[in-house]
Amino acid sequence: MTKTRELTLIPVMLCFFAMGFVDLVGIASNYVKADLHLTDSVANIFPSLVFFWFLIFSVPTGMLMNKLGRKNTVMFSLVVTVLSLLLAFYGKNFAVMLIAFSLLGIGNTLMQTSLNPLVATILGGENLASTLTFGQFIKAIASFLAPYLAMWGATQVIPSFGYDWRVLFAIYFIVGVLATLMLGITPITENVNPLIGPQKTVIEQLTDCFRLLGKPIVLLSFFGIMCHVGIDVGTNTTAPKILMERLGLTLNDAAFATSLYFIFRTIGCLTGSFFLRILPNRIFFIASVLMMGLSMCGLFFGTEEWILYTAIALVGYGNSNIFSICFAQALTSVPEKQNEVSGLMIMGLFGGTIFPLLMGFASDAIGQAGAVIVMAIGVVYLFTYIKQVN
Repeated sequence: MTKTRELTLIPVMLCFFAMGFVDLVGIASNYVKADLHLTDSVANIFPSLVFFWFLIFSVPTGMLMNKLGRKNTVMFSLVVTVLSLLLAFYGKNFAVMLIAFSLLGIGNTLMQTSLNPLVATILGGENLASTLTFGQFIKAIASFLAPYLAMWGATQVIPSFGYDWRVLFAIYFIVGVLATLMLGITPITENVNPLIGPQKTVIEQLTDCFRLLGKPIVLLSFFGIMCHVGIDVGTNTTAPKILMERLGLTLNDAAFATSLYFIFRTIGCLTGSFFLRILPNRIFFIASVLMMGLSMCGLFFGTEEWILYTAIALVGYGNSNIFSICFAQALTSVPEKQNEVSGLMIMGLFGGTIFPLLMGFASDAIGQAGAVIVMAIGVVYLFTYIKQVN
């Protein structure tokens, strides 16, 4: 990789950090639940709402990139994200928090759809899977810091200026503004192919885009990403509840479970960016899914602290590289339609809406073991995806 590419990737990697802001919704929903005295099923609306927008805006964002360019679309996503954090910082009621988390989901949809292809633009396809994994490592840093910042703010370990756990939003707001400014001053050359012949209508473009799901690898990768993000958001939200249910911990003490998950997801992304360069993708994928299978057993049957913490660590490491592998498999399968494929893959993050909703109902019915069963279904699907990985 040339020095110019390395310098260009610095602000892009800061954008990956900003992409991780979406994962604060897990711990934030727990604090909002406590503040507003909500049930599990109602509190789980927040993570579900965040990821609902991936269903609506992912594919249109792929089309938007064809008009604005990938860098400008990332810039727009950062502006929406910063606005959502500002609103959440001052939000004190259910309606305002719904709006804030909606904007967070919309901004993250725009960012995830456009940032991964922007990396492909910079690299020209070289080492794409490993670089996307390194970006996920940077994203995971923001993810595992979120519960610590919220917990420290809630316990007054750091100055919170009267905003207790909400100081988390202020810190990430500052970082989001910095990412916007740095990317704005970074020159990135994009190859835009001029349209040949009559321009297609929006309906025709959407039809062409969804027609790509007719390709088996694209469709199966789409479901793989749905399962990945469902397990990710599910663990993020449910791990503290499992510790509270089985070990009798308080919310502030149980918040460490979310950090532990993201610590191991961060380690997984960092080591994965290395292993994906020296090992066949399929071998590493198999090892990752096996870890996730073991973790589901631990979360379902475990009643001791060390078993539960080990299970959380295993699912954190195992789930860390699933997205990058599935995304790269789909993106390289249709190189001439990367913007559209990216939109479809990010639409798969809608799994972050489906899984928490089902987990909320299951946990209300039979306890947190019900939520684990829902996540385990996603792990079973990933076992079936193994044969698709090259």
